[in-house]
Amino acid sequence: MKKFLFLAFIPLFALAQNLQPYDSIAVGIFKRALSDNKAYEMLYELTTTVGHRLSGSPQAAQAVEWSKRTMERLGFDRVWLEPVTVPHWVRGSVEHGTILARGSRKAIPIRITALGGSIGTPGEGITAEAIEVKSFEELQALGDTAKGKIVFFNRPMDRTQFDTFTAYGGAVNQRGRGAIEAARAGGVAALVRSMTTRHDDFPHTGGMGYDETVAKVPGAAISTNDAEVLSNLLKKEKSVRVTIKLSAQTMPDAESFNVVGEIRGTEKPDEVILVGGHLDSWDKGQGAHDDGAGCVQSIEVIRLLKTLGLKPKRTIRAVMFMNEENGLRGGRAYAEKERPGERHIAAIESDAGGFNPRGFGVGDSTAYAKLVKWASLFAPIGADRIELGGGGADIGPLHRTRGVPPSG
Repeated sequence: MKKFLFLAFIPLFALAQNLQPYDSIAVGIFKRALSDNKAYEMLYELTTTVGHRLSGSPQAAQAVEWSKRTMERLGFDRVWLEPVTVPHWVRGSVEHGTILARGSRKAIPIRITALGGSIGTPGEGITAEAIEVKSFEELQALGDTAKGKIVFFNRPMDRTQFDTFTAYGGAVNQRGRGAIEAARAGGVAALVRSMTTRHDDFPHTGGMGYDETVAKVPGAAISTNDAEVLSNLLKKEKSVRVTIKLSAQTMPDAESFNVVGEIRGTEKPDEVILVGGHLDSWDKGQGAHDDGAGCVQSIEVIRLLKTLGLKPKRTIRAVMFMNEENGLRGGRAYAEKERPGERHIAAIESDAGGFNPRGFGVGDSTAYAKLVKWASLFAPIGADRIELGGGGADIGPLHRTRGVPPSG
């Protein structure tokens, strides 16, 4: 349960000057959260009664209602919805891939999944020779060789990186821009190694983009095990053909909402500390880590304050952002909305999974210098690691356009 506790300290950031009076409060928050176990209960409810929550889907609409209803039931001082128009992409039921190698008597099935935002294929699919590359530079150096081919991007995440987010960042551009670069080189589709350090049979979806200056070609992820199979065949065979079939399509934009709830400050209610996660999730799982955990953590912050009778001087606001995964429109809409008389003094986002907390990454040097002095409050749960650099996708627009210090 302590995985969900560290955001509960956010109200103390604005209060702490002499830390000693807050030691017992901090321990009280930890003990109450551990004994109540409410964050896990909320996460279980969200992920089982609603499930996955891709923007524009019926499940996303159900998640909005669940969030609003939950915050109202817990007695937040104020709960409301803020409209946001979101993309509505539908995967469809067809995701089929096969390898046809000269030395094989029959087609070899491969596990693939459409990347979020991809167009579909014709009903019969796309069948073409595959060509393997590890980078966009390697693809560009091939010249006309890639024309008419399925471009197979097979750069693994770097397993030597201690921080898997660093490894992810070193590989994910082939997913985000793979279809663009494949089309630019004359390819007919992009097949991308899944963004994971694991070797398994489960292809990972994720967002991809298009560029209006080049043709749109389908983009799909292939499981890491099947990526190895395909790569080995390409080393042995002169011609390896791949077939992919996808029924994905993009529907008209849909209306949705950010869900907002708060506890009002007693002395400076117009100064706001935001805590948040994103409510939407990809449709291949339940969205527990990404980012149901961040949502229930944020709700738990205010639930704990209300339960313990703690009254923050400043307003603490929990925001369930919509559409982080394939558009970031919720974060942008929140930052763009005019809020007369209000001033956000900090924003904290949890979107790294529901794991044991280690501390905070602070994306503002002034805020970091203040927060690092309060690290001892987090020591009882081993979450006193405060580092310079961090934030979150949804609070990024608030930081960039309004200068609000971000933390993750």
